Amino acid sequence: MSTSSLGAVGVPTAVAPSAGTPAEGRTRHAADAGTLWRPSAPCTPRTCIEGTGPARAVPLAALRIVAVLFLLALGCAAIPLGGRIPAGLIRRWSRWVVRAAGVRVRITGPAAPGGGLLLVANHVSWLDIPLLAAVRPARMLAKSEIRDWPVAGWLTARSGALFIDRDRIRALPETVARIAGALRAGEAVTVFPEGSTWCGRAQGSFRRAAFQAALDAGAPVQPVRLSYRVTDGAAGTSAAFVGDDSLLASVWRVTRARALVAEAEVREPIVPGGRCDRRSLAEAAEASALPRERPVRVPRQQRAVPVTAADQPVSPTPSCEPLTA
Repeated sequence: MSTSSLGAVGVPTAVAPSAGTPAEGRTRHAADAGTLWRPSAPCTPRTCIEGTGPARAVPLAALRIVAVLFLLALGCAAIPLGGRIPAGLIRRWSRWVVRAAGVRVRITGPAAPGGGLLLVANHVSWLDIPLLAAVRPARMLAKSEIRDWPVAGWLTARSGALFIDRDRIRALPETVARIAGALRAGEAVTVFPEGSTWCGRAQGSFRRAAFQAALDAGAPVQPVRLSYRVTDGAAGTSAAFVGDDSLLASVWRVTRARALVAEAEVREPIVPGGRCDRRSLAEAAEASALPRERPVRVPRQQRAVPVTAADQPVSPTPSCEPLTA
């Protein structure tokens, strides 16, 4: 069970490097099982996730889970206060959630601008959500299935998340219009344009639909590059939440891992101004946000879904391509 947002991906078999494995040092990724509207990265816990060295003692890991739950309970209790909670306090609370799990937080780069902002990042872990909230609190774009998750579904809905129904293709322009409306209202919206979580050693491509909302609203795009490492700087995969991994198993693995560091590198914002289409905007954000190492690039299938003019959101910025994921 991994998180996903807008997009679609068709992924051929690829080979991803994997440190700390036997001599061949490589991990095979299976072909993507996702459909056009239900992207699914080929990463799985069995093929991608590796240990990061000595593990924490079980009692300490259990205490860390209790601490995370306590902070989440505080967050739930504060939801009715809504916009009256200072953004600085939300940032600190988000850092505390990550730190409570035993993960150090390192945020670098310029401060994210205020006003309407499309916050985009590569997607690796459930930790990405509080990590990005520590950069700038924002409304999350989430798949509609999350509404049915126990506790997490209620919490996500009450937090002001925007939902996309991936079973209704014609609902995509409506979702884009809702994102654009939030941006025009001066809100920040967080989107993971890869459409699925990846292990961090392989990666997908940025889907374009959410970038149309930034064009429609004239809002800047803020790329953020996320990575998880051990203290010696080596990339780690223990934080990855991929494939058929359960949330409980992922949380337990993170709380038992020693010396894990979550890094958020805030890149320069991209102003859509002179860009006439979402493709070039998505490509610019992808080049800025995806990890420098780029060990494996798993391209998506180039398939377009035509959308009728009646389905298109009204846009002050001319679009140079049909609306697709």
